[in-house]
Amino acid sequence: MKRREERPLAAVPRAVWFVLCAVLSLQILWHASLSRPVASADALPTPPRAGALRLASLGEPAALAQLMTLYLQAFDNQPGVSIPFSELDYARVTEWLAAILELDPASQYPLLLAAQVYSQVPDAARVRLMLDFVERQFMRDPNRRWRWLAHAVIVSRHQLHDDALALRYAREIARRAPAAPDWAKQMHIFILADIGEIESARILLGGLIESGQITDLHEQRFLLERLKAMKSGE
Repeated sequence: MKRREERPLAAVPRAVWFVLCAVLSLQILWHASLSRPVASADALPTPPRAGALRLASLGEPAALAQLMTLYLQAFDNQPGVSIPFSELDYARVTEWLAAILELDPASQYPLLLAAQVYSQVPDAARVRLMLDFVERQFMRDPNRRWRWLAHAVIVSRHQLHDDALALRYAREIARRAPAAPDWAKQMHIFILADIGEIESARILLGGLIESGQITDLHEQRFLLERLKAMKSGE
């Protein structure tokens, strides 16, 4: 069988070269005009209803609560995109945290996330949503959840610079959480002193000392020194 001879490139008609170059140029321009694929963030869905979650837990609500917590924590890192906390739907985040607490009321972790993680954003509205959530959950179990409202006091004063809100939270601890340590139940007194309500702070502190509720000698001495300083106007 005779081998077919290949024609040299120079034998290709100019018109064919022109068409090939035109097609190649158009293809390059078309690819250049296409926008690069951009990863988009999925919206945080509504958590399942409490009844559905209990059924899905198969008698292990604490285990399901942990899985939901992991899902929520990982939600800000999706394939190809990292979502800043300040761009999350915080109302939806609080729904997830509340659903987790419904499954496992003994867990402290959802309140830790609200008070110490999701509250650390430069957005006062979102911070207030988290602190409101902490306050609502504190009301449901004050003696076991007081520490997160105490943290909300600190965030209110030093991050939001809202002394009135901090004072409200501190008073709630003193009023509703008898199991809280003395320092937590006394926070409202020292806030009053710090914001210039010296007379009110003196009356409350003096009454606290006279009530005999403080039995620790070191704490008694500390409070007496504070009261003396208030009276002397220091």
